[in-house]
Amino acid sequence: MSTNVPRVKPVKLICGVLFNTAVDLPLVDSRLIHLFGPIESKSPVFPFTFTEYYNFEMGSGLSKQFYAFENLISPDSLADIKNRTIALESEFSINRRRSLNLDPGYLEESKLVLASTKNFSHRIYLRDDIWAEVTMRFVKSDFVFHPWTYADYSQKLATDYFKLVRLRYHAQLGEQNTQANL
Repeated sequence: MSTNVPRVKPVKLICGVLFNTAVDLPLVDSRLIHLFGPIESKSPVFPFTFTEYYNFEMGSGLSKQFYAFENLISPDSLADIKNRTIALESEFSINRRRSLNLDPGYLEESKLVLASTKNFSHRIYLRDDIWAEVTMRFVKSDFVFHPWTYADYSQKLATDYFKLVRLRYHAQLGEQNTQANL
C-alpha cells in the first residue's frame, strides 16, 4: 500500500458575501485575501431579495456575491475558517450590528458544503460550535438541491458560477497530480 497518496483530497474554498451599502467591499476583499489567500473569482453582485431574515440587523437593500479562492484547503479546516469569518464580520459591525455576513464553505467534485453556527437536523457538528451541511450535490452535469438549500444558492446565477468554480477545481486537482508525478 502506497503512503504517498493523500486519502482526503483538498477542496475549493468558497464564500458567500452578503453586505449592506455601508460596507467597503474592497476593504473586505483585502481582509479576506489576508486570511485565505488570493481570490480566484467572484460571481456578479446580485440583490439579496430571497428573505428578510437579515433586514433587522443589516438593513434593507442588501447585496450578495459569491467568491472562490485560489488556494485549495483541507476540508477539516472549515471550522477554523468559519471562526475567522465571524471575527471579520465583527470588525465590520456598526453599533454591534453586522453590515457584513460571510458564509464560508467548500466545493468538491460531488458537493458544496457550507459552515453554520446553527444546529439543525441536517447539519453535522464539526467543533467550536460550528456545524456543516451539504447544501447541494453535483449529479451528472448539474447541481441537485435539498429542501434546506438556500434560495440564493439554488438560483441559476449561483449554479452557473459554481459550475465554473468546479471546472477550475478539477483543473487544479489535475495540476497537483501532474506535479506529484514529476
